Order: sequence, then structure tokens, then C-alpha cells
Amino acid sequence: MTATTCPYCGVGCGVLVSVEKGEYRLRGDPAHPSNHGRLCSKGAALTDTLGLEGRLLTARIQGQEASWDEALDQVARGFCRIIDEHGPDAVAFYVSGQLLSEDYYVANKLMKGFIGSANIDTNSRLCMSSAVAGYKRAFGADTVPCCYDDLEEADLVILTGSNTAWCHPVVFQRISAARKQRPQMRIVTIDPRRTATADIADMHLGLNPGSDAALFNGLLNYLVAAGQVDDAYLAAHVDGHEEALALASQWSLAQVAHHCGLTEQAVSDFYALFASRQKVVSLYSQGINQWSSGSDRVNSIINCHLLSGRLGAAGMGPFSITGQPNAMGGREVGGLANTLAAHMDFDDDACDRVSRFWASDRVARVPGLKALDIFSALESGKIKALW
Repeated sequence: MTATTCPYCGVGCGVLVSVEKGEYRLRGDPAHPSNHGRLCSKGAALTDTLGLEGRLLTARIQGQEASWDEALDQVARGFCRIIDEHGPDAVAFYVSGQLLSEDYYVANKLMKGFIGSANIDTNSRLCMSSAVAGYKRAFGADTVPCCYDDLEEADLVILTGSNTAWCHPVVFQRISAARKQRPQMRIVTIDPRRTATADIADMHLGLNPGSDAALFNGLLNYLVAAGQVDDAYLAAHVDGHEEALALASQWSLAQVAHHCGLTEQAVSDFYALFASRQKVVSLYSQGINQWSSGSDRVNSIINCHLLSGRLGAAGMGPFSITGQPNAMGGREVGGLANTLAAHMDFDDDACDRVSRFWASDRVARVPGLKALDIFSALESGKIKALW
């Protein structure tokens, strides 16, 4: 029996795989903290993807079959030649949010620690960059202050910009099961469309597309008027709230309702529901992230939790749910061009720390090219080899 991870969505469910009489058998891992044995239809059908037909089973060099030693030597020689001629910034790695953390770590260590360039980025960039920027602006680091257990302990779960029922089915199952066990739990969905996720919601806000930030800025304003400001939390942990509140003050109930295409009563009911419950989780995904102002939308949500002290304890917090099973793991080990390992930036102390830990004097000391910049550098010829 082999314990591994489903490679599909951002839940990263644990699966147990065995081979019996020449056939694969698979089931959910009951000990895994993401899914506790649950699987959706895609995860349950993983064994259907394990056939060898049409797969590349041996290394090839220019279409001809080769041994792994020959192929790896060829890659190493090519990279070394280009680095010798043009420097380490002439090469790049583009990796995947489906990699395991250990693989991410080794790729990142090879590129930033020994090739000496930070030109390693991932498709997580195009999926999660707004969430990353929002967390870094709010907390100083790309850290998610929630876990799946919080969804089951919350008294209010807000699902915004996320059709969780389709995109993260096992998380949806967990929320739905928690609701049945705790009928006092409330669920709000915020989405221009009424999706399958709204089937378990007490309230659905079908706001105008792109108006999420106005809704949450209005909530920030409402929390002040409702006496929901956690002054002790702000004094101990938060800077800049005066400026945020000044900007949010323009968003009256009437203005929010008009901008979002909602009734004032619907907006007021949502705000009152938030204010009446301390344990609130705001779960958001690509409907929030995938905008030119995605990071601002992320921060509008986080600000409401910061102002009211609704984070840092069980059952509460702003929770970005990712698109890929290990986008977060890759970010943890530095698999983006603008961070080192362990969420460190490229300041001198961090570079020296990583250099000592990796026993390398070639550690990159400045950020590298991000995904789109890598593509442009390929076109211009600045990047001459891409793994």
C-alpha cells in the first residue's frame, strides 16, 4: 500500500494505492487531514489514468531513444555551455503546482543555490499570485492563517468567488457535513451566478461581476458603526487601519447596494450576519483572484478580519483556497522567482542564511524572472535554455 496525493484540485486529498493481481486499487486515506478518506469522482477514478498507452517511457534525444544517463548528461552539458557563455540568468526552470514539495525544493535549490539564478517560476504564479500578494501585504509573508478544520468549527462560512461544489468537492462535502452536525452554522455564497455551491447556503448574494471589493469595503465601514472594532488587536498587531477606514468610509449601505446590484436589505442582512458571529471563515478562490485588481479584492476581505480580530483562533480567518494540489507547498519551499525558501525575500540576511544552510556561495541574491517574463525572455532570446 502506497500513500500518495491526488494531483487534481487544490484540496490535495490523500489516497492509498495498492496493486492486487496486477490491477491498481485506490481508496481515500482516512488518516489524511485534507479529506479524512473522502474522494470526489475525479480522485476516485485516478486508476483510470495509470495505463502506459501513449506515454513516454524512455528518455529521447532529438527523437531517438536514449538512456537516462545519456539524456541527463546532454541536459547538463547544454546548461553548462550556456551558463559559461551567457551567465546563469540565460537559463530558467518553469515548474508545476502539481509537484511534490520535495521535488519543488530540489529544483529550487538547484536553480537558486547552485546555478545561481532565481529564474524559477511555476504555474502557481498564474493561479495564485493575487492571493500571495494580498497575504504578503497584510501579514508580511505568504502565509494562510487557516486550515480545513476551521471550516468545520466556524459559525459562519462565507464562500466568495468560489464554486466550491465543483472546484473543491471534498471541501464542499466537509462544509456540508459540518452544517448537518451543527445546524446553527450559517453559510453565505457570493457569486454573480447561483451555482451548485449555493444549494447549502442560507444566503446567496448575486452581486455584479467585479464588485466584491465594494461589498467588503462596505462591510469594513459597517463594522466600525456596529462597534465591531477590536481595538486591542489593532493596537497589538495592525498598522495602517486608519487609512483603510478612511477609504472605506465612502461606501455607505446605499452606495454598496447600487454598485453591487443588490438590495440594501440583502447587503444589510449580510453585514449583520457577519457582525453577529465571531467565528467567521471567508473562503475565496479564483473569482476573487483572477482580476487585474485581484490583490485589492483579497485585501478587502482580509481587512474585515483584521479590523474585527476575527483571525488567529480556531474557526476564523481569511482563507484562500488554491487551484492546484501543491501550489502552497511550492511557495513554502521557495518555488517562485521572487522568494527564497521558507517565505524569505532576497534581503542580505536571508541570502546569507540560505547560503550557509545549502553550503553554497552561488546563491541568487536578486529575484528572477516571473512566468510571463520568462515567456517574453524566451521570445527575445534572453533565455536560451528552459527546463
